[in-house]
Amino acid sequence: MLLQVGGKRSALGLLAIRRVWSMTRSAHTAPQTLEYKPIKKVMVANRGEIAIRVFRACTELGIRTVAIYSEQDTGQMHRQKADEAYLIGKGLPPVAAYLHIPDIIKVAKENDVDAIHPGYGFLSERADFAQACVDAGVRFIGPTPDVVRKMGDKVEARSIAISAGIPVVPGTDAPISSLQEAQEFSNSYGFPIIFKAAYGGGGRGMRVVREYEELEENYQRAYSEALAAFGNGALFVEKFIEKPRHIEVQILGDKYGNVIHLYERDCSIQRRHQKVVEIAPATQLDPHLRDRLTADSVNLARQHWLFSKPYNAGTVEFLVDKHGKHYFIEVNSRLQVEHTVTEEITDVDLVHSQLRVCEGRSLPELGLKQDKIRINGYAIQCRVTTEDPARGFQPDTGRLEVFRSGEGMGIRLDSASAFQGAVISPHYDSLLVKVIASGKDLPAASAKMSRALAEFRVRGVKTNIPFLQNVLSNNQFLNGTVDTQFIDENPDLFNLKPVQNRAQKLLHYLGHVMVNGPTTPIPVKAKPSPIDPVIPPVPLGEPPVGFRDVLLREGPDGFAKAVRAHQGLLLMDTTFRDAHQSLLATRVRTHDLKRIAPFVAHSFSNLFSVENWGGATFDVAMRFLCECPWKRLQELRALMPNVPFQMLLRGANAVGYTNYPDNAVFKFCEVAKENGMDIFRVFDSLNYLPNMLLGMEAAGAAGGVVEAAISYTGDVSDPTRQKYSLDYYLKLADELVKAGTHILCIKDMAGLLKPDSGRLLVGALRDRFPNVPIHVHTHDTAGAGVAAMLACAEAGADIVDVATICPTMGHCVTCRCRISLEKVFDYSEYWEVTRGLYAPFDCTATMKSGNADVYENEIPGGQYTNLHFQAHSMGLGNKFKEVKKAYVEANKLLGDLIKVTPSSKIVGDLAQFMVQNALTRAEVEERADELSFPLSVVEFLQGHIGIPHGGFPEPFRSKVLKSLPRVEGRPGASLPPMDFQVLEKQLRDAHGDEITPEDVMSAAMYPKVFQEFKEFTRTFGPVDCLDTRLFLDGPKIAEEFEVELERGKTLHIKALALGDLNKAGQREVFFELNGQLRSVLVKDTVATKEMHFHPKALKDVRGQIGAPMPGKVVEVKVKQGQQVEKGQPLCVLSAMKMETVVNSPLSGTVAKIYVTADSTLEGDDLILEITE
Repeated sequence: MLLQVGGKRSALGLLAIRRVWSMTRSAHTAPQTLEYKPIKKVMVANRGEIAIRVFRACTELGIRTVAIYSEQDTGQMHRQKADEAYLIGKGLPPVAAYLHIPDIIKVAKENDVDAIHPGYGFLSERADFAQACVDAGVRFIGPTPDVVRKMGDKVEARSIAISAGIPVVPGTDAPISSLQEAQEFSNSYGFPIIFKAAYGGGGRGMRVVREYEELEENYQRAYSEALAAFGNGALFVEKFIEKPRHIEVQILGDKYGNVIHLYERDCSIQRRHQKVVEIAPATQLDPHLRDRLTADSVNLARQHWLFSKPYNAGTVEFLVDKHGKHYFIEVNSRLQVEHTVTEEITDVDLVHSQLRVCEGRSLPELGLKQDKIRINGYAIQCRVTTEDPARGFQPDTGRLEVFRSGEGMGIRLDSASAFQGAVISPHYDSLLVKVIASGKDLPAASAKMSRALAEFRVRGVKTNIPFLQNVLSNNQFLNGTVDTQFIDENPDLFNLKPVQNRAQKLLHYLGHVMVNGPTTPIPVKAKPSPIDPVIPPVPLGEPPVGFRDVLLREGPDGFAKAVRAHQGLLLMDTTFRDAHQSLLATRVRTHDLKRIAPFVAHSFSNLFSVENWGGATFDVAMRFLCECPWKRLQELRALMPNVPFQMLLRGANAVGYTNYPDNAVFKFCEVAKENGMDIFRVFDSLNYLPNMLLGMEAAGAAGGVVEAAISYTGDVSDPTRQKYSLDYYLKLADELVKAGTHILCIKDMAGLLKPDSGRLLVGALRDRFPNVPIHVHTHDTAGAGVAAMLACAEAGADIVDVATICPTMGHCVTCRCRISLEKVFDYSEYWEVTRGLYAPFDCTATMKSGNADVYENEIPGGQYTNLHFQAHSMGLGNKFKEVKKAYVEANKLLGDLIKVTPSSKIVGDLAQFMVQNALTRAEVEERADELSFPLSVVEFLQGHIGIPHGGFPEPFRSKVLKSLPRVEGRPGASLPPMDFQVLEKQLRDAHGDEITPEDVMSAAMYPKVFQEFKEFTRTFGPVDCLDTRLFLDGPKIAEEFEVELERGKTLHIKALALGDLNKAGQREVFFELNGQLRSVLVKDTVATKEMHFHPKALKDVRGQIGAPMPGKVVEVKVKQGQQVEKGQPLCVLSAMKMETVVNSPLSGTVAKIYVTADSTLEGDDLILEITE
């Protein structure tokens, strides 16, 4: 029954009732409603998920809703969820817009708003805002302005708690106004102390100080944060209690003195004093302590009701120390972020209750009586934020390229702008979505939460989901014994499982190729063939036994004996490495090798070996193909378990072009053997014996088959060429056999071994070493390779090289081998079509036939085609003849070298130098002391790759080197051992804990290439999964294709459209992925050259200091030319209302500053440069 007269309530009746209540100090429980005024339209003076939460409650109650939004929030979801939405704070900074009371009240009045809900944060604890609402005749959904003022003032709230007999933490009686007051408090109570914002919460303006030296900096930061977040920088100081539990009690009151509690929440899991995970009810909480906490909370509210009527929802917060003693810390007279868990365990809708109480309903009318409130199970809330736990929870910003949430039974999601395409700005809180899980007990709720978080897919920005997953699996958490130091004391929480994000990264790569073209340099303008190769049929089951079974059973010595005893000619297939080095610029990808590998295992099990690794393929895999060479070896080994693998080892240079410490070469061979390598073909580009012996020793120590290779040049059948005579090769072979080689190899890199020369050399070696297998390796630049191989076989060679990319395999099989010719045809057909995919790299694009002039210029096969490409790409195709002539002259200048990588590159560099500068051999010799020679030439003459047969050319060497130092003896002998543990730690620091022993060896061989490869894969993902045409050329618009990430995981992709250039120099590329629309923003590298952008800090330049996160520069603390010490503050950044001090990582001088106060930065934008 309403006590009203003519629409006005009876003042006498109300006063009488109040007097009765004051006398009894007990809650009013009469069924009558003394005042009831329905709400028809509600404005939420907030943004994001809390605005949507209130809108939903209003809609359920039939109340119309109004949203407000800043200029930066035009795309945010909360304005779309309301019935009406209005812009506020035009021209103001992002946060200031939501703090602009006149605009908010103006919008409310102009649009007939009955009531305003403040949400949390922003103006929710501002008494002047509550008063402005009252003055405008708009109801404030919350306490009276007086209560907001008193409870928002943490100092006054402490006084009220003290008067109610509730214990409090020692602290200042009033907000402090200076640093001096903070110093005086610390002198009285000692450290640690804590600064807290006097007019707000949520961790803003909160800083712990443990030492006197930190006091001033933290005071300034706390003041600045509080001012930015709440419009008032006032602070108070408390003694900081170590390792407490943070327990808060939810209370609810009405206008008639009814106050109830809805039990407690445990909010102890915090970072930066901001709650991360909340639990209701608190676990392992003594029932008597629970009773004291809830009783104190209700009594505090009731005592304060006598003066100010604190109706609506509120939270009383406590710290509980390890002895079970509790301390009041504050009252939040508003809805809390974590109110959701209380709703889940009590089945009370707090926002409904707020609205109904504001209308004038009493709690009993709403069915809310203390004896009816029961705890039902457990609930956990995780705040999923766009923060990177690996970088100190630094906020991340950007565009949500993918958003897929976890759902299902027992899961509730409260979110706002968590959708694909949403832009996360640096201006507001980093909260993305609140995930609430409910279960019968804490383990059940945790299991549901873990499952839900695992279902999330958030791409485009970093999130704290991996960190939350670690929290949920932590035993201390599951046992319910956490405190506020839980995160600090559990560093294993930061052992984050990397998010793979493979699909989105691949879309980025495909988009990048569509916008900017291939990532690997293309030598000629030719497109990959649109025809895909057909894989020949492969029988089911395991492949037949092959020569590798002999090796595994009898070891390297027994394997060598079996090879020598074999009847007939054995073949090594070079298609997987050396052939495509010569013909396709070493660009054949693992993807195409894997497809044919099972056929090889089943059809050619009696091959001597497959050459598939080492040499140039190692660095090219990372450098140009963007794939891991070790993964290639591992995958091919699994697909071809029966055929021996052979690799190219450059002696003491391993698979590099420089000298390495001896232990690096030994370690490399060891790791290669562990990953499936069998035969190590060891050579040196100068036949420098000390280098070869080291490589042989390393391969043998690893347990591999040692195949010492004599690099061949000249012509042993020509009596006029005596530098590399038959006697020279026989003496070298003597040394190699004496050193214990299992197999002797002739390595004919340039294809100079004519049939007559082959008979002569192989025959002489066979006569001298009747029990040692002989292998002849050649290139077919001149087109005489088949004839030479057959001549060598007739002279006693056990093994010759073939390749299906060339016709040699068919010829050799026809003549001497026990291999099915029909299988060879199928194999050749696959490679013939596959070769079309590599049309941009095919040597026939510029070289249409074999060239016998190789007998004159002696250019190795791989280098011949590369030089040909270079000449054409530089517009010098018609001058290639001059390059070849210059190569001959350069070789003579250097003393007639054996030309194999890297010596062949040295000759080639000098040849190009001569052509570019129009120099003859005579002119180079004459001016040697004044010319600036290529570095490779200078280092060769210094002795960096060894000593050539016959010594260095004089006086040419002395004229070039002048006073430069010379290397005596084996170059690598003087290098200190490599510390692999240190290297591994450096790699883990740079790339995470997923670093493998194979990665360590890649970095040891090619530090810069490996670094670039890791950066590429971090950006673009596993591009080795893509078909070759897609990898090189990208998809066409409307093209549909599949990408198999792994067995059982296939992506269905369709390229849809390419967008126009935006202001940031980007194009949006649209795809359909597994039936869902996806898009990526790709920087147009051509267009951006004409646009100005803030420079980025280079990670490998020590003195370049980049922004650790996107944000705004609050203060620059140094000046150009100033001396700074390591750890000294350089500038202060603010993002998402949280400030971060950027400290100097080194001591030195500030060379240049690139920012000013108020500069807006993206992540890694260059702040300043320091010179040491």
